[in-house]
Formats: sequence, C-alpha cells, structure tokens
Amino acid sequence: MNISRAWDWKQETDPFWLKPSEESYYFANRWKEMNFKNLLDFGCGLGRHSIFFAKQGFHVWAFDLSEDGVNTLTGWAKKENLSINTHICDMLKLPYPDQYFDGIFAYHVISHTDTKGMEAILSEIHRVLKPNGEIFLSLCSKEIWSYKEAGYPKIDDNTIVKTEEGPEQGVPHFYVTFDDIIQLFGEFEIRHIRHVDDCYYAGEKHNSKHYFILAKSR
Repeated sequence: MNISRAWDWKQETDPFWLKPSEESYYFANRWKEMNFKNLLDFGCGLGRHSIFFAKQGFHVWAFDLSEDGVNTLTGWAKKENLSINTHICDMLKLPYPDQYFDGIFAYHVISHTDTKGMEAILSEIHRVLKPNGEIFLSLCSKEIWSYKEAGYPKIDDNTIVKTEEGPEQGVPHFYVTFDDIIQLFGEFEIRHIRHVDDCYYAGEKHNSKHYFILAKSR
C-alpha cells in the first residue's frame, strides 16, 4: 500500500503556517554559499517557504497534493510579483526531470505516507536531485506520544492515521527511529541528524519530537 493524503487547509487557521521556519533562514544562507540555484519546496502547503526562498533569489519550484494550498501559493506569489513554478501532484511521483534540483526543502511533509510510500518518495528525491545536491527534511520520531500512546489506528509498523477532526484527519503519519533513518537513506550521504523535542509552545507543554535530516545525493 502506498498512501499520501493532503491536509485540508480550509480547516487550518494558525498563522504559524504562513511564516518561514527558523531552519529555512539557515538553509537560504548555506545554499547561497554553495551557489545553489534551483530549489524545490517539497510539499509546499500554503507556500511560506516557496515565497521566502524566491525572495532570497533562488529559482523555486513548488508542489503539493492540496489544490487549495497550491492555489494559495499561486495567488501569494502573484501579489509579491514572484515567479514560482507550481504543480498539484503526489510526492510518490514527481513531475520533474532527473537530476534537476540543487536543493530540496521538505519541512513536516514527507511523513504523510506509509512505509512503502516513504521508500518510493526517497527514490524520487534521489532521482531529481543533482549529484552532490542536498535535501533537508523532517521525519516524525517514534518517541512521540501520538505514535506510542494515542491509540490511533496503525496501517503498518511505522504508520498511524490521525482520526480527530481537523486539517490532518485521515492523514497517515510515518514514524522512525535513528536506525530506521540509517536504513532508509542508503542511497544518500547523511550529513547531519538532529532529534528535536518541541516540548513547549503556545503556552502549553507538548510532546512533539522530530528528526531533522540533512543528506547529500551521491
């Protein structure tokens, strides 16, 4: 089974999803210094990172499975007078040529599939990255409450489906350990892995752990 499913952005009102992540500032500087030109915002959502990277002077491509998300980005880019190439597509099969991108930024998106889907997605990423191109991505940690204790239905050993009402209802979430990452990224050279616990935000305690991975195409 290969599954990917879009967020329902009509149900998401948090302005968090309109502001670039703190990691994007670092990678804008890193990739400028590396003379990267063509970037892919992988699963762009409403387009916050596409807009940010385009403003930094990169040539930006962006896609999402959500038509609402891509339409929001298209309107936003037009308002900002930015040229961003957008597609509505599934991350299991990317509409881009081989070895096309210098860098890929995939923030809180690749996890929205099952185990077989993850293997297919990483194969597609490897296909479209240039030799020595880089991918920065996040994956959900198996140490998190939603995987260990929430009781969500599982569709395989690594994947649960969220059932509560909201933008993620029915969306699969794939979880990993450190050893899982090493096995999954056999086609890549892993440069850096961080295991981050966002334990407090918006005035509340949380148990939200992710792996942040920087890898290079061989």
